[in-house]
Amino acid sequence: MSARGTYSVGILAAIVLVIEVIAWVFGIALWILADRYLPQVRIEHPVVLWGMFLGPLLVLLYLVSLWRKNRSLQRFGKQPLLPWMAPGVSNWRSIVRFLFLRHGLGFAVFALAGPQIGTRLEEVKAKGVDVVVAMDVSNSMLAEDLRPNRMEVARRALTQLIERMQGDRLGIVVFAGTAFTQLPITADRSAAKMFLNTIDPGMVSTQGTAIGAAITQARQSFQPGGAKGRAIIIISDGESFEDDGETAAKEAAAEGIVVDCIGLGSPEGAPIPERQGSQVLGFKKDKDGQTVITKLNEDMLRRIAAAGNGDYALATNAGTGIEVMVDHLRRLDQTETGTFKFAGYEHRYQYFLAIACALIFAGLFMGERASDRSPWTTFTS
Repeated sequence: MSARGTYSVGILAAIVLVIEVIAWVFGIALWILADRYLPQVRIEHPVVLWGMFLGPLLVLLYLVSLWRKNRSLQRFGKQPLLPWMAPGVSNWRSIVRFLFLRHGLGFAVFALAGPQIGTRLEEVKAKGVDVVVAMDVSNSMLAEDLRPNRMEVARRALTQLIERMQGDRLGIVVFAGTAFTQLPITADRSAAKMFLNTIDPGMVSTQGTAIGAAITQARQSFQPGGAKGRAIIIISDGESFEDDGETAAKEAAAEGIVVDCIGLGSPEGAPIPERQGSQVLGFKKDKDGQTVITKLNEDMLRRIAAAGNGDYALATNAGTGIEVMVDHLRRLDQTETGTFKFAGYEHRYQYFLAIACALIFAGLFMGERASDRSPWTTFTS
C-alpha cells in the first residue's frame, strides 16, 4: 500500500501487468486461429507488427514514471500533510489514462500493418513441382553437434521449405530402419505444418538409417499425372548401413526424379544423449558398453545426390541448406495447376484506426488529477 497523497505503484503495476499479459495471450490466440481457420484474412505489411513490442516498453516507462513521481511527492511534503498539500493524486485516473494510450497505440500499429479480407474466391493458375521430403528419424538425429540437436535443425529446414512453397506440392516420408509415408503429396501447407509437429525420433520402431528404403517409399508417393518436375529431398546424417542408397537414387533418376540431400551433423560426430524429460541420464552405448559416436557420412550423401542428379547441402547452426534445395527446385520443369485462392482483398484498417483514435484522444483529454466533482455533476452543472 502507498502512503496517502502518493501513487499505489505496487497495485497499479499488478493491474497493468495482468492486463498486458491478457492482451498478449488474447492477441496471439486470435492470430493463430485466424492463420489456421480464416485463410481469407491477411496482413499486407506484417513487418509493421514488430511495433507491438513498443507496448511492453511503454508499460515499463509508465511504472518508472510513477515511481519517480512518488519520490518527488515524498520530497515535497511529509505525512500527514501530504494529502492536503498534493490533493490531485488519483490512481484510477492515472491507470485508465495510460491504458487508453497504450492500447490505442496497439490498435494504431495493427492498422498500419494493413489488415485485409478476401472478398471472393478465384482460380489462380500456379506453377510448381512435386516434392517429397524423406526425413531421418533415427536415434542418431538426437545428437547435439548441431544446436539444439540434429532433429530440430531438420524440422527447421522442413519448415523453411514449406514457407517457400509457391504452387508446389509436398509430401513427407519418415525413415529409420524402415520407411513409411507420413503425409501424401498435397498443396495444403497447413496440413504439412501440422504433420511436421508430429515428427520425432522413435516414431519408427526399427532403428537404423535405410536411405534406400526411404527413396523407394518416396518414389511411390508421386501420383500419376502429377507435376513434370519431381524431386526427393533426403534430410539425414547419412549413417546408412541397411541398404544401397546410391542404387535407389539411380533408379529414381531413371524415372526423371531428382534426389537432393541435406547433411546433418559433423564429421567428428557426437554421442547420443538418453533423456528423461529435460534431464540427460547418460549416453547411448553399444553392446560392449562403449559410448556410441554418431558421425555425419557426408561422402555417402554426396554420392547419393550425384547418383540422383541432385544437389548436396550441409546444414549448420547458421543455415539449414534449404536455399540450395529451393534454387534447384526452381530449375525443374514447372507444371501449371489450378488452385483456388482468396482474391479481391479489401482494406479493413479503418476500423482499427478509428478505435486507436478514440482511445488515444480519450487518454489525451482525460486528466490524471483527482476531482471532488463526480462525472454526473460535471455534465449537469
